[in-house]
Amino acid sequence: MNCMSRYRPHHVLREERADGTVLLRSGYDLGPVAERTGDWLHRWAEEAPDRVFLAERHGAGWRELTYLETLQQVRALAAALLGRGMGPETPIMVLSGNGVDHGLLALAGQYAGIPVVPLAEQYSLIHGAHGRLRHAMELIGPAMAYTVDADHYAEALALDVFDGVEVVASRPGSSGATPFSDLLKGDGSADVDAAFAALTPESVVKILMTSGSTSSPKGVMTTHRMMCANQAMIADSLPFLRQRPPRIVDWLPWNHVFGGSHNFNMMLANGGSLYIDDGKPVKGLFDRTVENLGMISGTMLFNVPVGFSMLLDALKCDGDLRRTVLGDLDMLFYAGASLPQEVWAGYEQLTLETCGAVPLMTSSWGLTETAPATMLQQEPTDRSGVVGVPMTGVTAKLVPEDDGRYEVRVKGPNIMPGYFRAPEKTAEAFDDEGYFITGDAMSFLVPEDPNKGMKFEGRISEDFKLTSGTWVRAGQLRLDVLACLAPLAQDVVITGADRDEIGVMIFPNMAVLEGEGFDPADRDGAVTDPRLLSEIHRCLAERALSVSGSSSRIARAMVLSEPPSMPEGEMTAKGNLNFRKVLSRRADLLERLYAPEDPCVTRI
Repeated sequence: MNCMSRYRPHHVLREERADGTVLLRSGYDLGPVAERTGDWLHRWAEEAPDRVFLAERHGAGWRELTYLETLQQVRALAAALLGRGMGPETPIMVLSGNGVDHGLLALAGQYAGIPVVPLAEQYSLIHGAHGRLRHAMELIGPAMAYTVDADHYAEALALDVFDGVEVVASRPGSSGATPFSDLLKGDGSADVDAAFAALTPESVVKILMTSGSTSSPKGVMTTHRMMCANQAMIADSLPFLRQRPPRIVDWLPWNHVFGGSHNFNMMLANGGSLYIDDGKPVKGLFDRTVENLGMISGTMLFNVPVGFSMLLDALKCDGDLRRTVLGDLDMLFYAGASLPQEVWAGYEQLTLETCGAVPLMTSSWGLTETAPATMLQQEPTDRSGVVGVPMTGVTAKLVPEDDGRYEVRVKGPNIMPGYFRAPEKTAEAFDDEGYFITGDAMSFLVPEDPNKGMKFEGRISEDFKLTSGTWVRAGQLRLDVLACLAPLAQDVVITGADRDEIGVMIFPNMAVLEGEGFDPADRDGAVTDPRLLSEIHRCLAERALSVSGSSSRIARAMVLSEPPSMPEGEMTAKGNLNFRKVLSRRADLLERLYAPEDPCVTRI
């Protein structure tokens, strides 16, 4: 059993400029960086040929691929792609979610220098989201599109944007798609070794679409250097990655940089094993996650806060599951939002009871454009919400705001070269010193000691003013309110721009509502259950006792009955809310929230 994490203490160098700008960088040097992701694959195929790299559920067990099998199949796929005349100008669009064949094709593209573009599967499977699919197809102009099941994706594949695009499917069905097995036969005429040798660290081999929460999704050009440097940075911060092969059971989607670059490459770079969890932390699929986690004991546990909250309840009820999931952990890692402190405390208690020590419980900060990890809390802390310090090779430029926060800009080998076919957007993304402008705000946990780490304070663009002229830092306030309302709220929208008071529109956690017996009946879009509204009032009233001033006090709340709509643009494929779209689409509910009297509004 290995519950005690091995970590590297923070060592931050700080430089202050006359204008108040602060530069932060790690005092440690960046470790060795591979030139190409294929170098990792070659290394582990030689050093650990029989170790499982990639696995997915198959019947009652797992379909497992070893490192040697992975290298052989990746080279065969690369040959088939090269034999079709494909290269840097002929990207591959991946429509379906995580799977072994998806992983093999992605690695084959990276091996041969062919950009692979993984899309959220919802773009293809939800009719109303086909506009996002069309936008991505027209922007990228792929030569090939892959899906695991062509019949399941038939409606999307019938769109005219797929005219002239070769469709490949693991299960082609009656579609006429090229069987994935045909690509595995390779092509003897292709010089795979020459293509691999021609790659450079600057080769663009992945294009990740941004969430599109504030504008049309952009394609982030991702290079070998970005991905390889980022893994060196992570391993510099987390020495245990180099001390034993990591192993994870993970559902996080590969169209997102967290699951598809951070976690996938972490296993590949360190000779680890990735077991694909085909469940999710949502009703109807979470039982599958619990089943998968109970089959494989991981050394690290990754999830979003709602997933950790759901899993905590399951662990409390099942001793065998608890020993399998927690008994060999080096690290518990959350991202996407701040982990509620009571959930944090719950895991501390369970891991201590299960194996006598608490693993490194931590989070990181980064964006799609930063590959992603740029800051990391790499030493133990006693609280949630801390994103840590700059990682090796990164310089963080902190531009002071007028309220003690800083706008964060970053430079390093993990930063993108630009957006795909969008030179104007690329130019806007960097300042005159070459720092990437993230748009995020942070503050020091302890202003006089940068080694204590930084706290995420939300997106600057989300801030607004009340009619009094008081600024509301909506991003951080949203995180605070989510923690206050856990587990009742799935997400919230902070309101009050150009109004007298701050309000909150709440998207409820329907699984919790059903479990607690709340009535989801609604009145024109808002939940009416007086018992639920009373509980919301109690939570927010207790919070009000510990805050002061109109900039942070929630004065009114409404629980929405309709979940955020992806077809209508209220929610991105990554699960992020488009706050502006929610407020504009539900303008009538916003007016009711501020009406003198409405039975669906609770006043605090």
